[in-house]
Amino acid sequence: MLRTLNDLFRSLFDASPEDEAFGEHQLRLATAVLLVEVMRSDSEVLAEEREAVLAALRDKFALNDDEVARLFELAQAKSDEAIDLHQFTSQLNKSFSPEQKLHVIELLWRVALADDHLSAHENHLMRRLGDLLYIPHADYIAAKQRAREALKAQVAP
Repeated sequence: MLRTLNDLFRSLFDASPEDEAFGEHQLRLATAVLLVEVMRSDSEVLAEEREAVLAALRDKFALNDDEVARLFELAQAKSDEAIDLHQFTSQLNKSFSPEQKLHVIELLWRVALADDHLSAHENHLMRRLGDLLYIPHADYIAAKQRAREALKAQVAP
C-alpha cells in the first residue's frame, strides 16, 4: 500500500547531505512543492491542474511515472507542513540560473492556467513567486504568454 513518508523520503533522497545528488533531489522537491502550492491556490483542485503538475515534473526532471507519483506525494506532504514559500524559493535562487528559474515560472503558469480560469488567489501567488524568484516583470509576463500558447497548442487538433 502507501509507504510512510519516511520510507518515501528515503527512497527519493537516498543520499547524504554532502552528496551532489542530494542537492538535486532537494531542488526537485522545492520545485514540486511550488507546483503543488499553485495547484491548491484556487478554491478547488481540478484534474487538469493535477495533470499539469505531473506533466511539469515529468518534463522538467525527465522522471518516469512512478518517480513522478512519489515526488508529487512527497511535495503534497511538504506543502502541508510549509509555513512559507521562502524555504523553497531560496533553494531555487541559490542553485538555478535565471533561465532555469524562468522555466519554473512558466511551468507554474501552466498549472495556474490549466483550468482556463485564473483566480485572484492564483494570480496573487504567481506574482509573489515571480518576486521571490527575482524574475523581471517583462520576463514574468512573457512566461505567462508562453504558458498560454503551450496550453492552446495542447488543445488544438
